[in-house]
Amino acid sequence: MKKMTALKIKKFIPEDSSQMQEKFINYIMSAGKKTVARSIFNNTLKTISKKTGGDPEKVFKTAIENVKPEMEVRPKRIGGGVYQVPREVPPARRLALACRWIIDAARKGKGGSMATKLATEFMNAASEQGSAIKKKEDTHRMAQANKAFAHLAKY
Repeated sequence: MKKMTALKIKKFIPEDSSQMQEKFINYIMSAGKKTVARSIFNNTLKTISKKTGGDPEKVFKTAIENVKPEMEVRPKRIGGGVYQVPREVPPARRLALACRWIIDAARKGKGGSMATKLATEFMNAASEQGSAIKKKEDTHRMAQANKAFAHLAKY
């Protein structure tokens, strides 16, 4: 019997796209339509460069960095009560939450195409405004309010 070896398959990332951008495109994607998601993202970058006249990738990165949460609350059951325990957010989850919040805020926006709504949300987040930033601040406020239960956290 021959021994099977695992094949290493390298993911294809286009030259003009970073790993964070590809991850964001995957979050935009619905029903497996990656080309549609990629075109939405590219149109978003074009819209940002038209409106700001600057580097759209820089706006994208600052928006993501501004929306990433440092703290969140997780429910923990102790005795008969459920306590909201503040915890530090792991780096991978920070990126996931930031992407999800930006996309949700864009989807809830009124009028226009997804690309324009996403561009608006990126520009708002880069200037520390908008729905995604509000979501981050609410999460931090909740963690701050439940600071008394921080001793209950087990890592």
